[in-house]
Amino acid sequence: MRAIGLMSGTSLDGVDAAWVTTDGITITPGPALTLPYSAGLRADLRALLDRAPTLAPDDAALLDATDRLTRRHAEAVRALGGGTAEVIGFHGQTILHRPDQRRTWQIGDAGLLARLTGVPVVHDFRAADVAAGGQGAPLAPALHAALAAGLPKPVAVLNIGGVANVTWIGEADLVAFDTGPGNALLDDWALRHTGHPVDENGRLADSGTPDPAVLSRLLAHPYFTRPGPKSLDRLDFAAAVAASGLDRLSAANGAATLVAFTAGAVARAKLPAAPLRWLVTGGGRHNGALLRALRAALAAPVDPVESVGWDGDALEAQCFGYLAVRSLRGLPISFPGTTGISVPLTGGRLVKP
Repeated sequence: MRAIGLMSGTSLDGVDAAWVTTDGITITPGPALTLPYSAGLRADLRALLDRAPTLAPDDAALLDATDRLTRRHAEAVRALGGGTAEVIGFHGQTILHRPDQRRTWQIGDAGLLARLTGVPVVHDFRAADVAAGGQGAPLAPALHAALAAGLPKPVAVLNIGGVANVTWIGEADLVAFDTGPGNALLDDWALRHTGHPVDENGRLADSGTPDPAVLSRLLAHPYFTRPGPKSLDRLDFAAAVAASGLDRLSAANGAATLVAFTAGAVARAKLPAAPLRWLVTGGGRHNGALLRALRAALAAPVDPVESVGWDGDALEAQCFGYLAVRSLRGLPISFPGTTGISVPLTGGRLVKP
C-alpha cells in the first residue's frame, strides 16, 4: 500500500510527513517534508502540556489548538501530494503520557483530517497498548527492526526528540524504552535564555561547561534505576530540574549540563548486550554538542542514521505510515520487549472520509 505517515513529536516544532510503500513487513521510503508550527501554535501547545492533567476535553484553548494542529497536518499532506495515498497514519500531538495511570493523550481530529484530505486515516496508535497495561511507547521499534534487517547485530537506534528512546535490535530479540530527556529540556532552556526555541547545533552548550554537582543530582533520578520497558512524559523531569540547582547556572553552563544529562542518561541504558554501533535519529542528531557528548559517553561508534542510508528527519513519520498499514492488516505494532505487554498487540483506529 502507498501510505503517508504524519508525526509531531514532543519537541513541538512542527509536522513531519513521509510517503512509504509497504506491505506491513518490508518498507520502501519515499519523499518527505517538514512543515514547522507557527510560534503561536507552538506556544499554545506548550501551554497545554502544563494544564493537561486537569484539562477538560471541551476546553476552548484545547479545541482551538486541536483544530489548528489538524489543519497544519492536512497542509503537510497536500504539500506532499498525498491525495492519492491509500491511508494516512496520524499520530497527533502528545500532551499527556501517564501509562502508570493507563492514560495517554494525543490530540488531533482524525475525522477532520480525513475530510480535508479525502484519505482514510488510522490514528490513536497508543491507546490499546496502554489499556492492556503496556507503556504505549516507543512505537518506532517495528520500523527500526524492518529497516535494520540487513545490518550486523546487535545494533542500537537512538531517537532523540523531546524525549530520547532506544531500540536495541538483536538477531532475534527486540528491546526498547525511553532513556531519559532528549531535546525538550534544552529547548525550553534555550528559549528562556536566548529567545530561540532550540540551541542551534549546540552552540550555547559548546560555549559552557557541565556542572558536576547539578549533573550528579539529575542523574540520581529514580527513573534510571527502573528496568525497561519504561516510558516518559515530556515534563517528567521538571521537578528534578527545579530541585537540581540548574537555574543558578549561566545560560551556557546550564545548556552544557543538559546536554551531558541527555548523554549520561543514554549511557545508563541497560541493554541485553553492548551494541556494535549506535545509530542516531531525530532532531538531536543535528546538535553537534550532543553527538560529541554521546561519543564520549558510549563505548561503540555513534553515527547519524544517514550513515546507513536512512532519513533521520523522516523516520518517525515513516513509522506511522508503516504502522497504519500494519494496523489495517491486524499486525502487531507493540511487543513485550518494547512496551511491556504480555503478547504482541496491534493498535490504531480507522476513520474514513
